[in-house]
Amino acid sequence: MLKTTIAALAGKAARRAARLRGGGTGGSALPGLVAEKIDPGFLAHALADVPGGIVVVSGTNGKTTTTKMLVALLRAHGRTVFTNPTGSNFTRGVISAMLSERLHRGRLQADIAVLELDEAHALHFARAVAPTYALLLNVARDQLDRFAEIDHTAGLLTQLAGMTTTGVVLNRDDPFVNRIATTVGADVDVTWFGLDASIADRLGELQEHDARGHDAWSPPAARARDCLLQPQDEQRLSVLFGEAGEGGRLGPVELRQRGLAAMINATAATATARTLLGEAFDPAAAEQALRTVAPPFGRGEVVDVDGTPLELVLVKNPAGFTVALGTYGSTPVATMVAINDDYADGRDVSWLYDVSFESLRDKGVAITSGVRGWDMALRLQYDDVPVASTEVDLGRALDAFLADHAGEPKRIFCTYTAMLALRRMLGERYDLPEMGVDAPETQGA
Repeated sequence: MLKTTIAALAGKAARRAARLRGGGTGGSALPGLVAEKIDPGFLAHALADVPGGIVVVSGTNGKTTTTKMLVALLRAHGRTVFTNPTGSNFTRGVISAMLSERLHRGRLQADIAVLELDEAHALHFARAVAPTYALLLNVARDQLDRFAEIDHTAGLLTQLAGMTTTGVVLNRDDPFVNRIATTVGADVDVTWFGLDASIADRLGELQEHDARGHDAWSPPAARARDCLLQPQDEQRLSVLFGEAGEGGRLGPVELRQRGLAAMINATAATATARTLLGEAFDPAAAEQALRTVAPPFGRGEVVDVDGTPLELVLVKNPAGFTVALGTYGSTPVATMVAINDDYADGRDVSWLYDVSFESLRDKGVAITSGVRGWDMALRLQYDDVPVASTEVDLGRALDAFLADHAGEPKRIFCTYTAMLALRRMLGERYDLPEMGVDAPETQGA
């Protein structure tokens, strides 16, 4: 279509201009806006010829990590995959990412598209392009000033599943997600992922409990097509295909990111890859892909700071912070906590009172920072966690943290916009991949 071709050319020109103005980093939604203005149907037209279909990954926690793992799994099987790697999970961000790819007459040249989309924008996308498959991870309280109550978030994912044409991959252990299976049409295939029965006692670390218990529904017994996580330790896992692995297994494989959340993300990605690839799925290729996937920036990413590790850990809601503390909080290292309340973080930070910080008592917190640095310090005081200092300016706080704890292992728990700022500062000092760009060893994995 001529209009789509012109829109693609104009969008690419806007992208080049944005990159030049931004010092080569890009990341602007302007190219997507330009393309949409010229061709309002650009998204549907550009994706019309993708033979393997469109996969949407959504849910409250783990979208970026799971999407990166799924893309690596598919590429390890020789598939050409388009994705939105910068974590720009709005519709115009997807278009802007598409404009960096090879387009033929405005059409994307890829075997399959795997897109991370937030719960609200996934519906905007689906109205333009019906997803072939949807991977729905979980539902938790997050940005309540934007998404309203948790039932609303669950409703958004339910609508997304209803707009999906071929199949859904669902978290059997999340009560808000598993009951979505009862709402999809008979012609929509359902695949499950979750925890193996041997670690069912760890469910509380991952899920948001529905205390009302209404509309409770339990998924059927796992079939050979479903994937169940069986951790070996905090970084090594096996994925069982069906109960007790009667359909085979993947692993053990060691991830480059530690913790139960990373392992359940790997399980979700594996379940989706098996669904998409069918008999072409190769466990050996999948193991190698998972083994080489580096954590996305800020999600348990380890930065080498003058010979000592600094872990940058994104936290954005009670469930996510609880899992992060369970993974990182018991290790006695120097700790900084940076809390912002910008739009992308959520304005209301009262959710911090739904997190237990007792695991930080012994070592304490070296410094709290961010717009809500003093609020964080007060919250820690209620849990008897000592705080050495507070500095709301992130740059000054980072300087002090690195200087006062030189030679020590360190970690920073941070909300989204604080993480972006800190990651940028660290990237200016140390040799780090550009935000949103895979490290060399994972490209094409």
